[in-house]
Amino acid sequence: MTKEILLSLKGLQMENRDDAQAMETITPADYYQRNGSHYVIYEEMMEGFTSATRNRIKFNDSCLEVSKKGCVNVQMLFEENKKNMTSYMTPYGNILIGIDTESISVEERENQIHVEVEYTLEANYQHLADCRIEMELRPREVGIELL
Repeated sequence: MTKEILLSLKGLQMENRDDAQAMETITPADYYQRNGSHYVIYEEMMEGFTSATRNRIKFNDSCLEVSKKGCVNVQMLFEENKKNMTSYMTPYGNILIGIDTESISVEERENQIHVEVEYTLEANYQHLADCRIEMELRPREVGIELL
């Protein structure tokens, strides 16, 4: 995999079976691999703010870690069959969130890495949603049409 990639992030939150919220983002990112873990670094602009939030995603076969620094600050840890708590710091206040990860799947192919994470999300000890994240990493020169 090359250093310069396109990252496709798809998220799905289901508060109940009839109410599913989906989102998808495709953004340029940097990728590298070190000590058996994959790293993805990219910046995102949040609506209403002029400065970017720096994101770092670190993952392997059993763990995914998302760190955000900027307008939003958080370090979320997704570990298969474990529940982790963290403070999600926003400009509007802090939220205590719980992440109860059911499964993590990482598939590596030539010029492609696919990651899926299924988890339950809590806010202040209250169930919010059942969630799924899908990530697709491909070299930038391959282009967006293959994502």
